Formats: sequence, structure tokens, C-alpha cells
Amino acid sequence: MLHISSNNAPLTLPELLAACQRQERVAQRRLYGQFHSFAMGICLRYARDRDQAMEAANDGFLKAFRDLSRFDASKYPGDVLGSFRGWLKRIMIHTAIDHYRANERHRHQQELDDVTLNQADGSATPLDTLSYDELLDLVQRLPPAYRAVFNLAVIDGFGHEEIAEQLRISVGASKSNLFKARAHLRTMLAQSTNSEKARYVVGQ
Repeated sequence: MLHISSNNAPLTLPELLAACQRQERVAQRRLYGQFHSFAMGICLRYARDRDQAMEAANDGFLKAFRDLSRFDASKYPGDVLGSFRGWLKRIMIHTAIDHYRANERHRHQQELDDVTLNQADGSATPLDTLSYDELLDLVQRLPPAYRAVFNLAVIDGFGHEEIAEQLRISVGASKSNLFKARAHLRTMLAQSTNSEKARYVVGQ
């Protein structure tokens, strides 16, 4: 039975989530439309192109609808939106990684098991000097293995052990790929007119 009226009356997010848990198609379409751009922004960072990102985002929404009962909006009365976005982001990241592994399985993967880095991982490297669009454009130009690790470590805040587990590589490979990703970014940024920004972003 459809509980949402056919008009476009606004619903609060908890009401919309509750309707989605009842598997109401209208509610699911509204939730998808409301968070589609958010999901695509995440998946684009891991995908080779928009088609792959769209596929990952759609799979992520299917998982979210399937597991929506695990998100209890009543636990977050002060910030349902922020909490739901965080929950959905996690699903999209893991789904995008699954697609990355499937799509890159037969491609060259940079992995050094016994690498010793003389420079810090730079987990505190500031990224505020680039706009999101500028950063996305540069990261998309990185080789796939470097791009995945950079996104997970720098943008999404994963540790190297978790990255290694997610990408099924060694911790050494994760650290090596992050180091090389920064080196690639340094080169790309140094080629631009803003060399000062390049030194700041990559922690030179």
C-alpha cells in the first residue's frame, strides 16, 4: 500500500526513510533523487568514468535500500541528515571499491611489499587550498592504483591497514601508492602557474 500521497508535499528525512523502509517506490525515488549527486560525487573519485561511477552509485543505492533498517534515525535527533549522509557515504565508498577491484583486476597494480619510505605519510596534509572540483580533476588523472589509495587515505580518512584490506594489497603497497600519488600530484600542480599551492598541498 502506498502511504505517500501523489502530490509533492515535502517530507522530513525521517519520514522519507521510514517510507523507504516500507519499500514505497515513490519514497525510494525521492531519496534517490535527493542524494544522487552526493553519491555520484563519491563514486566518481574511484571510477574510471561516469558510466562506472553511475553503475557503482546505483548498486550502492540498492544496498542502502536493502539495509536501511540498520539506520535508526531516532538515534540522531539533532542531525539526521549528517548522520544519514555519513552512513550512505560509507556504503558508496565500499561499493565503489568493489567496482574498482572488479574493473582493475587485470590492470597493472603498483605494489611494493617491502618498501621503506623516508618521508612521512602526510596524513595531515592540508587540502583546503584546492576547490573540490580542482581536486577531483587532478585526482581523476592519477593512475587507478594511486587514485584509489589517495582517495581512501587523504579524502575519506582510512588508515593504511584498512586500505590494504579493502583493496587487497599490502600495507607497504598502500603507503607506496600514497607516496607516489602525492608525487604525481606535485608534478601536475608544479606544471600549473600556482607553484606555491603545489608545495602546500603535497606537503613539500
